[in-house]
Amino acid sequence: MPNRDDALKLLQEYNSATLVTHGLAVEGAMRYFAKKYGEDEEKWGIVGLLHDLDYEQFPQEHCYKTQEIMLKHGYNEEIIRAIMSHGWGICTDIEPKSLMEKTLYGVDELTGLITACALVRPSGSVMDLELKSVKKKFKQASFAAGVNREVVQKGADMLEIELDTLIQEVILAMREIADELGLGMK
Repeated sequence: MPNRDDALKLLQEYNSATLVTHGLAVEGAMRYFAKKYGEDEEKWGIVGLLHDLDYEQFPQEHCYKTQEIMLKHGYNEEIIRAIMSHGWGICTDIEPKSLMEKTLYGVDELTGLITACALVRPSGSVMDLELKSVKKKFKQASFAAGVNREVVQKGADMLEIELDTLIQEVILAMREIADELGLGMK
């Protein structure tokens, strides 16, 4: 199976810097949760990194084009299925079943919201971002309007954790890679 460096090169081949940064954020959250749950951090990280591989070039075929590309590059069915499941109810009918799949479903949209929240702070950083700020913006539908709040809530429900807990954990995950995301203290 291809390693993390191969995955990053593949992501960069198909996407702009903005979507690569989103992939890095989701990778960071997935690695954080893999560590927390005693799972394979490399595998979970690759799933997070590549989950939107096809989104920029093939938005109408989202998830399905990723499957095609990943098969050509030697990725296994478990990783491909996990990525396909993050589009459940949106562009695929593959329901997240495994812990890895449910985690991806729960953190994907949330990393986008947390990034947006950090960027509007005076510091432009996740390092001083607090749960209450994200919760306030979560309730404000016009803020980061592309973030599907229903998916975030459904993800927390699937993981059987409170939404506040999921938000706080993803903030902590993103703090671990804040500089790589351009969200460190300036």
